[in-house]
Amino acid sequence: MKNILVIGSTGQIGSELTMRLRQLYGNDHVVAGYIKGCEPTGVLAESGPMALADVTDGEGIADVVRKHRIDTIYNLAALLSVVAEQKPRLAWRVGIDGLWNILEVAREQHCAVFTPSSIGSFGLETPHEMTPQDTVQRPRTIYGVSKVTTELLSDWYFHKYGVDTRSVRFPGIISYVTPPGGGTTDYAVDIYYYAVRGERFTCPIKAGTRMDMMYMPDALRAAIELMEADPARLVHRNGFNVAAMSFDPEMIYNAICRFSPGFEMVYDVDPLKQSIAESWPDMMDDSCARREWGWQHQYNLLDMTQDMLEKLQLRLQL
Repeated sequence: MKNILVIGSTGQIGSELTMRLRQLYGNDHVVAGYIKGCEPTGVLAESGPMALADVTDGEGIADVVRKHRIDTIYNLAALLSVVAEQKPRLAWRVGIDGLWNILEVAREQHCAVFTPSSIGSFGLETPHEMTPQDTVQRPRTIYGVSKVTTELLSDWYFHKYGVDTRSVRFPGIISYVTPPGGGTTDYAVDIYYYAVRGERFTCPIKAGTRMDMMYMPDALRAAIELMEADPARLVHRNGFNVAAMSFDPEMIYNAICRFSPGFEMVYDVDPLKQSIAESWPDMMDDSCARREWGWQHQYNLLDMTQDMLEKLQLRLQL
C-alpha cells in the first residue's frame, strides 16, 4: 500500500486530490501537508493524518517523509499565475527552491514525485493550435518560467539520480469546491458562481480568447493515473500535455445560457490577465499522454456546465 504526502493539500487542486487519494488508498495512508496559516479544516482534517510541510524547509519535509514512511509525494506548492507576477521572488522560492528541497528528499528517501506543470509553460512563439508535446517554450511570465524550470529540473533528477518524477501540463482547472484564487483562467470558475446567484458577470478576458480548460474530476484522474502508469511505457515524463476542452468566454457563456436562460455577461478586460491568456495555447495536442499511459478525458463543456450549476446550487444552498 502506498504512503502518500500531498504538499499544498488545502489549495484548489490539493484539497480535492487529498480526499480522492484517501478514497483510493485509505485515509491513514494519505498525509495532508500544509503551511502555517493554511491548516486543513473540516473533513480534510478529520479524515486522515496531516503534517506541517513547507517546501522552503527541506529538513521539515524530510522529517515528515521519514515519520510517515512516505513513498509518493504530490507537490502542489505554487503561486498562481497572476499572483506570481505580482510576487516573483516568492513564486521562485516556492516553485523552484521548494522543488529542489523536495527532489533532494525524494532522492535520499526513494520517493516518487508528481509536480504539475501548466499551459503557462508555453509562450507567444509556441504554436497555439494543437500545441505539440515537444515544442518551443519561451514564457514571458515568472509563473511560466518557473513551470519550464520545474519540468527540466524534474527530468534532470530522473536522468541523474533515477528519481521517479512525473508531471502533466494542466490547462485551466474548473471546480465547484474551491473558489477562484488568482489564476488567469479563474474567470471560467467565477462565471458559474454569478450564474447560480442570478447576477450579471463581468468578464476580464476578451471575447474570442480561447484557452485549454479541464474539469476537476478529469484533472484528478490525470494526476493519479499518470502516477500509476507503467514506467516502461513512459517516453516523456515532465510534463505531459493533457487536454479536455477549449473555449472562449462567449462559448462558456452560451453553454450556461442553455441551462440558465437570461444570464447576462459584459466585458471589462484586465490587461494583465489578457496578456497572459494570449501567450497560452488555444488547445494542446495530448496524443502522447493518450498513447503512453492511456489518458482520456470524460467531461466536455456542456457536461461540465450542467454539473457545475447543479453542484453549486446545492453548495450555495440556492
